[in-house]
Amino acid sequence: MRKGTTRAKTVDGYLSALKPDKRDALEKLRKQIHAAIPGATECISYGMPGFRHEGKVVVWMGAAAHHVSLYPGGIVHDFKADLKGYDVGKGTVRFAPDEPLPAALVKKLVKAAVARRFA
Repeated sequence: MRKGTTRAKTVDGYLSALKPDKRDALEKLRKQIHAAIPGATECISYGMPGFRHEGKVVVWMGAAAHHVSLYPGGIVHDFKADLKGYDVGKGTVRFAPDEPLPAALVKKLVKAAVARRFA
């Protein structure tokens, strides 16, 4: 967010402030996360949409100037082969809004993040 702007208090508020391409990409990612974690609750954590499972935030998503991201945590390095071709950082998978992550990959990453958080 730019200086002087108010941080969103809800996921819907966060998404409503985005350009349509990023909002659409994150709405799709949001649905995929909910499909992978039935009963997950949403929150704003670290200024980004987060998804709680049994009271613990397990994944986040967010938008930046030129990409959107899924933040499943350190498990990304366990999926190097699956993430080949994506911009992977420390706990982050960045991708272009018009080139979303495949639903099967999102599910795999989110399930692994849940398993790690509750190990």
